[in-house]
Amino acid sequence: MSTGRDEMLYKAWVQVIDWMKEYAVEKGVAFSKESDFPDFIYRMERPYDLPTTMMAVSLSDERGEPFLFASVSPRHAKLKHIAFRVPGGHIHHHAHWEEGRGLVLEGKLPLTKERLFQMADRARAALVRA
Repeated sequence: MSTGRDEMLYKAWVQVIDWMKEYAVEKGVAFSKESDFPDFIYRMERPYDLPTTMMAVSLSDERGEPFLFASVSPRHAKLKHIAFRVPGGHIHHHAHWEEGRGLVLEGKLPLTKERLFQMADRARAALVRA
């Protein structure tokens, strides 16, 4: 597979996906897969060893307008991270895996389910005002 650090990042990515799905159910919004990993799509008959095929996902409001995108670096990237973007704005955050700390946003704050929910709430509120 990849390095231990990469493996932990991809496991954390699966956790982020689960949290986004939970958010969607709890808040009555839509969770969508935006894209799969390119090496999954073109793998032919080779086994796929990452814990998910999803490389990018989003949350959308009741009108179908996406308000938060999340994606993880592909396997070939040197410095892997999870990115969060608010469409139509200049707001974006990066989370990296740090040994002993887990996912850390912007090198400072641990990324927890509660913090992700707060980010999604703020992104959703910004879309309503737009």
